[in-house]
Amino acid sequence: MSFFRITLHRSAIGLPRRTRGVLAALGLRKRSQTVFHPVSPQSAGMILKVKELVKVAEVDRALTPKEMRDERRPEPGFWIEKAVPR
Repeated sequence: MSFFRITLHRSAIGLPRRTRGVLAALGLRKRSQTVFHPVSPQSAGMILKVKELVKVAEVDRALTPKEMRDERRPEPGFWIEKAVPR
């Protein structure tokens, strides 16, 4: 079963109540919040209503909250990008 990975990219401030209602129905409240919904015609219809505000990708499985945190966490350590002449 595949899922839509939906991330709220733009804010809903100043938009009509109906548009904000669609975002609430999708479970999106804050910018950069990500939710997973099964691929269905209902989900696709809601996504089309707010397509300018969200980023959507189709994934094989929904990630757990711990997997989402680990995905955002940077790798430990540091890299020297360019040596500075002294």
